[in-house]
Amino acid sequence: MSIRIRLLLSYLAMLIIPLILIGISFLVIVVSAVGDLKSVFTLDTGDGNPLAAIMGEESSIASDIRTRIAGDPDSLRDPSLMKAYDDRLQKINMGLIVRLDDRVEYISPDLKETRVASNLPPFGTEVRWMEGHDIGNGSWMLDRQYNVVFQDGSKGSFYMLLNLDFLGWLAERISKPFLLALLIILVVVNGILTYFVSRSIIRPLRSLRRAAEEIKEGNLSHPVRPESRDEIGELAAAFEEMRIKLKDSVDLQLQYEDNRSSLISNISHDLKSPVAAIRGYVEGIMDGVTHTPEMLDSYIKTIHRKTVQMDRLIDELFLFSKLDLKRLPFHFEEVTLDDYLSDCAEELQLDAEKRGVKLIYEPPALAEPAVVVADREKLKRVFVNIVENAVKYADKADAAIWIGFIEEDGYYKIGIRDNGKGISAESLPHIFERFYRADAARNVDTGGSGLGLAIAQQIVEEHGGRLTATSELGAGTLITISLKKWTGRGAPDETHPDRRGRSQHGRARTGLSRDS
Repeated sequence: MSIRIRLLLSYLAMLIIPLILIGISFLVIVVSAVGDLKSVFTLDTGDGNPLAAIMGEESSIASDIRTRIAGDPDSLRDPSLMKAYDDRLQKINMGLIVRLDDRVEYISPDLKETRVASNLPPFGTEVRWMEGHDIGNGSWMLDRQYNVVFQDGSKGSFYMLLNLDFLGWLAERISKPFLLALLIILVVVNGILTYFVSRSIIRPLRSLRRAAEEIKEGNLSHPVRPESRDEIGELAAAFEEMRIKLKDSVDLQLQYEDNRSSLISNISHDLKSPVAAIRGYVEGIMDGVTHTPEMLDSYIKTIHRKTVQMDRLIDELFLFSKLDLKRLPFHFEEVTLDDYLSDCAEELQLDAEKRGVKLIYEPPALAEPAVVVADREKLKRVFVNIVENAVKYADKADAAIWIGFIEEDGYYKIGIRDNGKGISAESLPHIFERFYRADAARNVDTGGSGLGLAIAQQIVEEHGGRLTATSELGAGTLITISLKKWTGRGAPDETHPDRRGRSQHGRARTGLSRDS
C-alpha cells in the first residue's frame, strides 16, 4: 500500500472513527442523564422508561380533561379536582392554570410569581402538545390548552404548562461528560492512528539509515530488507540493488587486484628464465663471443625464440585474466559442428604432423546436421590449447590424436583423445587449474605457461558447457567438451542469458573460415 493511500485512509479514519465513538458516547451519556431525571421528575416510574412514564402521565391528565369536557364539563369547576390535576402535573415538572371567563380560578404555586397568567392566549385558542406559545417567560412553555363551556353558558380554559428549567440541568449533565469524552476520543484515536502511521514510515527509514551507516563503514554485506510495499519499500529495494551492485563491483575490483598480483607474480616467475637467457645471449654478443656468422645467427634465433615465448606467455596471462573477470566479449552464432571440426582438424593437422603427431578427425554418421551455438574464434582456441597440450606430451613413435563427437542427452560431446604418456591420478583433478603443470620439471620453454587448459575450461563454461578429462598412464588422455544441442528456438544469444550484455550475435556460417 502506497504512502499516499495510507495517509488518505488514516485521514478518513481520523474522521470516521471519532464520529462513531462520539455518537456512541453521546447516546450513553444521554441515556445516563435520562436515567437521572428522577431527581427532577418525582413521578414513580418503577424500573421502566422514565420518559415514557412522564409522557404517559401527561397524556393521562389531558385525556381525563377531554373526557370531562365531553361528558360532564361542570365537574371541572371542582377546586379539589384542579388541585389533584396540579399535584399530578407537579410530579412531572409541569403546572396548571385554570381561567373561568376572565379571572384566574386556579394557578400552580410555582406560577404565582410569574407573569404567565396574564400572557395566556384567550378562550377559543387551541394549543396542542408541544406547539409552543409566547407567554412572556422563558422558564415556562404552554404545552396544552383545553377550552370548556359549562352548562350555565360560562366559559373556561385549562392551561397545562411545562417548566423548562430542567432542560438547563439536562444540558449541563450531558455537555460536560460529552465534551470530556470528545476530548479523550480525539486525543486517543488521533494519537493511536498517528503512532501507527508514523511508525510504518519511520521504522523503514531507520532501517535505511542503519544500512547507509553500514555502507559508510565499508560493510557491504549488511542486507536491506524492504519492510513495506510502498514508496519506502521501493526505495529499500533500490537501495538493496545498489548495495548488491556496489558489493559486486568491489568484489570484482578485489578479484582484479588479486589477479593482477597473481599475474605479476607469475610473470616474474615464468619470465625470469627467458629474460635471463635473452640477457645472457645479448651480453655474449656484446662481449664478442659470436666470432662467426653462424654463431651470431644461432644467438639471434635463440633470442627471437625466447621473445616469442615471452610474448605468447604474456598474451595467455592477459587472456586468462579477461576471462576470469568476465571482460572478454563473445560473439555467439549457429555453428554446424561437423563442418567446423573438419576445418579445425585440417588447420591443426599441419602443425601436429611437423612435430611427428598424426591428427585424425572421425566424423560421425548423422541423421541431421549437428548445430551448436558458439563463438568460433574462442572455441578454436580451446581446440588449439588441447591439441598443443596433447602434442607436447606425445612420447610414442606412432603418436596420434583423434577428434570425434557423439550426441547424448541433449548435448554434443566432442572427444579429443591421444595415445601419449597419460596423466597420473594425483595430477588429473588439477590439470584445469591455472599455472599447474603435471610435470613439475617442465618450465616455460618445454611445458608451456600452465594456462592452456585453464583458458580452455573458462571458454567452454562461457558457452554453457563442460570440460572434463580422463586419463590412464602410458595409454593416453581423453578430453571431453560438452556443448548443448541447438534446438532452433530463440536467438543464439538467448542460449546464454547471463552473457547477453557482452555477447554479440554473428551471422550463421558453416565450417571454420580459413582466416580464423
